[in-house]
Amino acid sequence: FDEYAMELTRYIHLNPVRAGKVALPEDYIWSSYRSYIGLSSAPDWLRPEAIMAYFGHGAANAKQRYRTFVEDLLESEYESPLKGTFGTAVLGTEGFVAMIAETQIAAKGVDRTVPGLQAFTSRPEPEAILRAVASVMGDDEKLARQVGMYLCHQHSGKKLKEIGALFGVGETAIAEARRLLSRKMNEDGQLAKVVERVRDKLEI
Repeated sequence: FDEYAMELTRYIHLNPVRAGKVALPEDYIWSSYRSYIGLSSAPDWLRPEAIMAYFGHGAANAKQRYRTFVEDLLESEYESPLKGTFGTAVLGTEGFVAMIAETQIAAKGVDRTVPGLQAFTSRPEPEAILRAVASVMGDDEKLARQVGMYLCHQHSGKKLKEIGALFGVGETAIAEARRLLSRKMNEDGQLAKVVERVRDKLEI
């Protein structure tokens, strides 16, 4: 946790510099960086101690070390630490992500329909989706194909190119099939129920 917390605050405090608003992070008046390095008092809601504790004992020394840590990257190009997030929700090593999934999501029954948490749910393979569609929809091959495209796009986690290859069509055809079926389900409650039955079968 400590490594990611430090990197994240550094990234945030350097944002105004990257955006070309100021030359130094302490020059941006809306930033909390000045409070972190002791150039201004911290407002009541700000708790820099959580980060400063990683930089050693003694307030003055910790502030100076933190300032050096942040300004080390002033002239450097570097990626946002948020690119390492899993499911747009958790930042950490593979082991840390697995621990969070087990102890905080699975164990506590967090609502997995929240978009940021859907990545923690095991996704069905396209082949499994197509088997479930066939078992529910029977002989209506044309509609079953549309439903299969729709559900693969919605739930498999595969890229459009991969899904298109499975159905022998281009990426735009998959996206269009999804839009078309969404409209059909809005107009046809019975069709919406059939699609929901397929989802139930897949335990989505």
